[in-house]
Amino acid sequence: MAKIEAKTKENPKLQQSTLSDGRISLYLEYYLGRTQWIDEDTGKVKVKHDRRKETLNLYLIATPRTPIERQANKDTLELAKEIRIEREQELKKDRTGKRISKPKSINFLDCFQAYNDNYTKKDIRMMEIALNRFKDFLKEDYPIYSNHIKPEQLNKDMMIEFVEYLQSRSIGEGAKSIYQRFKKFIKYAIEHDIMIKNPCSGVVCKADDQVLRKDVLSLEEMEQLISTTYENQNPEIRRAFIFCLYTGIRFCDVVELKYSNVDYSNKILKYEQAKTKGHSTTSGVITPLNDGLLSLIGEVPADMKDDFIFHLPSHTMCLKALRRWVKRAGINKHITWHCARHSFAVNILNNGANIKTVASLLGHSGLKHTEKYTRAVDALKEAAINSLPELKL
Repeated sequence: MAKIEAKTKENPKLQQSTLSDGRISLYLEYYLGRTQWIDEDTGKVKVKHDRRKETLNLYLIATPRTPIERQANKDTLELAKEIRIEREQELKKDRTGKRISKPKSINFLDCFQAYNDNYTKKDIRMMEIALNRFKDFLKEDYPIYSNHIKPEQLNKDMMIEFVEYLQSRSIGEGAKSIYQRFKKFIKYAIEHDIMIKNPCSGVVCKADDQVLRKDVLSLEEMEQLISTTYENQNPEIRRAFIFCLYTGIRFCDVVELKYSNVDYSNKILKYEQAKTKGHSTTSGVITPLNDGLLSLIGEVPADMKDDFIFHLPSHTMCLKALRRWVKRAGINKHITWHCARHSFAVNILNNGANIKTVASLLGHSGLKHTEKYTRAVDALKEAAINSLPELKL
């Protein structure tokens, strides 16, 4: 638990109290002087200290168990300390202590929504997507802030994770476009004194246009990874990632797959891509399933056809588990979940699949986004040739 070390001369002091639900409430305690008088009955000097409390509506998690919860405690405590310093300056300006103002409780999400409500440009849909993606990101990676986050609580580390989250859900220009709209509101918030610092400063979201920038797993490395198991490995994460390696499905889609998406008699998987659902006629994908993939899926539990096939934790937790798995397998590559999709495309192209087939399996509406995989295959072939001993004639 984060401890508050208040200095003796601080006024107000930052204090804490444990609530009945286990949370730790932070509050300020002001010392506004003392009143001294002589008791007429006893003749003794009486002293009354004037103290006042101000609740900050900020709470700490009593026993944080995850890095996210520990970081949330740290951010909340830092914000409380900043408010304390502001109140101390206000108190110095008003020695009587009568003017104790309440802290501003600005919700970044509400401000963003209000901005979108009054937005009149043609890219309004992208602005709405940017807000919704940020909300989805908070629900998965920072659930403590899912409904309310102060502008001060956005920081550079959070923005780096947000960009990674965007890139895991979108390819090509998608993630970059969403991030640009997000930064548009950040700029507005700074110009209108909603925010002081720009948390996006130095955080770039690069477009994955026609060049495959992410690492891919070769067939040998896939086998190496699959053969690697260790104690306390999450079987759901393992099963889902292998399924992605052999189908090219995205994380945002595999996490939503249900047994009802599987046609067992015809051995096919049918699903709608979250990335293009609702605004593309080609959002539906049909993937043939071999016996190996069907064994990964398993049989439908009794009366559970609408149950999820893979019960996965947050994207961040899956990514951490994947990196641990890759490291234990002895693979020296930066492998993210989206690398499964890239590996699938490159490997089936290497094995002779034509580009139209690959585009269909990946759910691409055209060949533009699929062409980068053919370039990756050409690069791999060139590297294979160059790996031979130098020919000297």
